Amino acid sequence: MLYILIFPLVILVFSGWSAAASYGVSSLNNAGPHGLSEILYAFTSATGNNGSAFAGLNANTPWYNVTLGLAMLLGRFLMIVPALAIAGALVGKKAVAESLGTFPTNGTLFVVLLVGVILIVGALTFFPALALGPIVEHFLAQAGKVY
Repeated sequence: MLYILIFPLVILVFSGWSAAASYGVSSLNNAGPHGLSEILYAFTSATGNNGSAFAGLNANTPWYNVTLGLAMLLGRFLMIVPALAIAGALVGKKAVAESLGTFPTNGTLFVVLLVGVILIVGALTFFPALALGPIVEHFLAQAGKVY
């Protein structure tokens, strides 16, 4: 679980901090929900080791240079620790014969459960932020207010 939660934790903590602090918001050219989307995209991209940003965000400030760099480092290296811990735990395990209580990982049920967990964790992690960004912007545009 730690491995799964590191990525969204880094993104959402830095995005929330940037959206709440005056030095983070001062770099936005677009106000409102589009500005939140710009901040979220910058940190998502940095944590995924891409490092791109929307054109409306001036990421060449001391705040964004430091935090985006930290997001890149954390996204790359902090995720290695739980992966190595899992590998270390698996090294000491002994192979046992398949029995009645063994859950098969080569069937449709495993695939459905795996995809379901990935979708649910992804939705619970990012849907609230997406609801505050692009979805709100869409409804405001329908009402005639654009940023």
